[in-house]
Amino acid sequence: MPEPRLSAREMLALVTDPSTFTELPYPARESVPDGPLAWQGYDAARARAVERTGETESVVCGTARVAGTQAVLIAFEFGFLGGSLGERTGDRLEAAHGHARAHRLPVVPLVATGGSRMQEGMLALTQLQRVARQSALTREAGLPQIAVLRDPTTGGGWATLGAGADVILALPGAQVGFAGSRVRPADADPTAYTAEAQVAAGAVDAVVPPAELRETLGSWLRLLSAPQRGAGLQHMRLRGVGATSHSGAADAIRPTAPPPAAPLPFALGTQELPTTGWDAVHRARSPQRPRAHAYLDAYFTRRVAIHGDRCGGTDTAGMVCGFGEHAGRTVAYAAQTGAPTRPAGYRTATRLVRLADRLGIPVLTLVDTPGAANDAEAERQGAGAAIAELFGAVAAARVPVTTLVIGEGGSGGALALAAAGNTWATPDSYFSVIAPEPAAAILKRPAEEVEATADQLRIRPQDLVELGVIRGIVGP
Repeated sequence: MPEPRLSAREMLALVTDPSTFTELPYPARESVPDGPLAWQGYDAARARAVERTGETESVVCGTARVAGTQAVLIAFEFGFLGGSLGERTGDRLEAAHGHARAHRLPVVPLVATGGSRMQEGMLALTQLQRVARQSALTREAGLPQIAVLRDPTTGGGWATLGAGADVILALPGAQVGFAGSRVRPADADPTAYTAEAQVAAGAVDAVVPPAELRETLGSWLRLLSAPQRGAGLQHMRLRGVGATSHSGAADAIRPTAPPPAAPLPFALGTQELPTTGWDAVHRARSPQRPRAHAYLDAYFTRRVAIHGDRCGGTDTAGMVCGFGEHAGRTVAYAAQTGAPTRPAGYRTATRLVRLADRLGIPVLTLVDTPGAANDAEAERQGAGAAIAELFGAVAAARVPVTTLVIGEGGSGGALALAAAGNTWATPDSYFSVIAPEPAAAILKRPAEEVEATADQLRIRPQDLVELGVIRGIVGP
């Protein structure tokens, strides 16, 4: 069941810090009797809506602090003609986005709408283009948009202000879908049109109870709206990459280029390096070595996760993505978890890298996968295209991308997440053109030659340094 429906002002009071909300002025628009279509009774309906809600339109726009961070908020009043969008709604939404850009503020739509206003016909529907344009301009300005979906969020409001946001939160049980309840097929499953279903489909990042909404929204706003852009243009560095000896070897393991600034908190210490290629594989596959969550917990003082690829898929078993705070600055992360990565995982990581690039936030990627999922369903879901998109996003990123290989680095499914020229590895990892077992199979070698094949592939961390594939070795 959805949470009790709150008015626009009640919703604003729920998420904003006390006494910080200031309503924005909005353009005055003269309206002909019964609106642009001369829809009989439209003026009377609007008058009743004003009397019932105390509002003069279906949105209330203003600025306020949310858990300490200033933002522009757009709160829909569903009691005003179902929160529908008309020309005057478009006026207010355009003014709100303009104010956000002028004052460099994030935008938070608190959406509760049934869609476009029928009494204004196509002029109402075209407000969606107007809203989309404003959202695009705000996006180009490098400002985040974080939507909160209330009950209901349907029609064009969902397809623009809601689904078009960078991060999408939803209240429990909220009705969310492009088709409203009165226009769906008679046999449609109602559970498909819920916030929870949209999370499962990768279209919404999280369902947040009302009691937790202010703090959750505040965390997102703090992380996305105030990165240290000057520091973000410098590379992060992995510490402790210096002279190291192993198995009697005298050569030092050093980075292949001068290390950049902003260190990550890892050091090689006394951990021994693998003696053979097969030893490296065993160590990378050991259940005792640290996994992605251990690294993320150690590095970030707090973090929030994005969820889903916005194309109907999720890969929570293979990829975790989000934003965290380290030493007072925001860093984005995309981390493989040790399982084969599915197409939705790659698309989620691509979404993360592109968002971080647009907001000027540096990216940390953790590589740990035996390879991309290669089952028939993965092919049907577009594995090749998903991997290609991630390769492209990492290659095109204007912000620094730093990669640490923490376990298995299996073929292109791992390399897609790796930063060219700024990849590092732990002693309990390997990186290979393909895992030793399939490599032996491709070469038509018997199973007893798998270990020798691993040595021939030169997949140990120290081999990768010598080959110039990675910059250096650091310990967990």
